[in-house]
Amino acid sequence: MNLTTVQPARHPRPTTKASALAYLIFDRPDLAKAERFLNDFGLRTVSRDSERMFLRGTGAAPFCYVARKAAKARFVGFGLRVNSRADLEALSRVPGASSDVESSKWPGGGYRVGLVDPSGFRVDAIFGQAPASALPHRPPLPLNSVDAAVRINGTQRPPVGAPDVIRLGHVVLELADFQQTCAWYTQHFGFIPSDVQVLPDGSPAVTFMRLDLGTTPADHHSVALAQGFAPLYSHSAYEVVDADAVGMGQRVLREQGWTHAWGIGRHILGSQVFDYWQDPWGDKHEHYCDGDLFTEDAPLGVHAVSREAMSQWGPTMPRSFTKPRFTPASVAALIRNLRHSPDVTVEKLKTLAKLFA
Repeated sequence: MNLTTVQPARHPRPTTKASALAYLIFDRPDLAKAERFLNDFGLRTVSRDSERMFLRGTGAAPFCYVARKAAKARFVGFGLRVNSRADLEALSRVPGASSDVESSKWPGGGYRVGLVDPSGFRVDAIFGQAPASALPHRPPLPLNSVDAAVRINGTQRPPVGAPDVIRLGHVVLELADFQQTCAWYTQHFGFIPSDVQVLPDGSPAVTFMRLDLGTTPADHHSVALAQGFAPLYSHSAYEVVDADAVGMGQRVLREQGWTHAWGIGRHILGSQVFDYWQDPWGDKHEHYCDGDLFTEDAPLGVHAVSREAMSQWGPTMPRSFTKPRFTPASVAALIRNLRHSPDVTVEKLKTLAKLFA
């Protein structure tokens, strides 16, 4: 497989190199309902008032999820941690930056610069957050195998309850302007494409991008971008301690009456053992464990895109992951982007629809 377009590609001199995916921001009409789902999912409430709610995992991040009170449910954007005040100053000069360097009043404090990516998603660059105290979570279960017996005269009885989310792992977005948006993230935050899935003509359909942490291993992807006809949230993913925690999450969320989306299975690109659930507004949230870790020198992989290419084992990816939600706003976006976006063509959309039919 060969690529026929400029992106995805590393940028030789990025403005900054982000060091972490810090948090996601959602608007929600009912904070109490959002909190019930997220607590059952395994996130812990840090603080909540009538306007805003912050939640965290057991790791040292002071929060990883923000829900804001709003009339309409929507995904707003996310935060990326950078390495210095100088990084913030450099990003404040990026065309379209929505703020100068400002103090953050959110948990952990620090400083922030607001940006908007070419697809319209809010991106906060943050530096100087004070870490929170890590919370306890159970250790991974010791597993007996045919080659090594590590548990003798003992049993496996993980506690029944919401699995401990350790941290936010990644977010996946659909885009109309794939080339421009992908280039923006590689240019300004130093993201490295780990793998790209391409259409039969070689044009990119999905790119999985990791942080450039040098010789320190980074998640296979912290941000993934998929070609679509409009900017949309696809899903976000949260790491748990092991596969039993993924399974326990399925049990608890099913017993609490939430809607299952896909799983359990193992991805091909990234290798995570996964399970997806829908929140009260249909937005997908993924439990995962055992993801791949890459250093800066791992080369780009190129693969054909298809529904079957999304998992090694487990159920085939449901059509709900690729079937567009047609609303007056999305139809208007489709017409607008067919006219104005160089990445959205009738032929490309027909090919995507055929591959994921």
